[in-house]
Amino acid sequence: MSEDGGVPDFLRANFARLKERLDRVDTRLDEMTSRIATLERDVAALSLRVAEIKVDFATIQMRLDTMDRRISRIERRLELVDAPTSR
Repeated sequence: MSEDGGVPDFLRANFARLKERLDRVDTRLDEMTSRIATLERDVAALSLRVAEIKVDFATIQMRLDTMDRRISRIERRLELVDAPTSR
């Protein structure tokens, strides 16, 4: 390196490379932030869907219980089964 501006040119070139690298890191960080936000939204939607399925399952379970009681009453009324035994 010569004394006629070699050090400032060297620093300028290194700073330019550093700035380019930081720009790339910033771009990747923005991309990752966007992808994480999308994943968070998708997980929230899945959680909501799971909750809806649980409600649907509970509703079906209640209807089946009601139908079972009604069928049992019908069978007793028509004397299709023996009287219930105590447990």
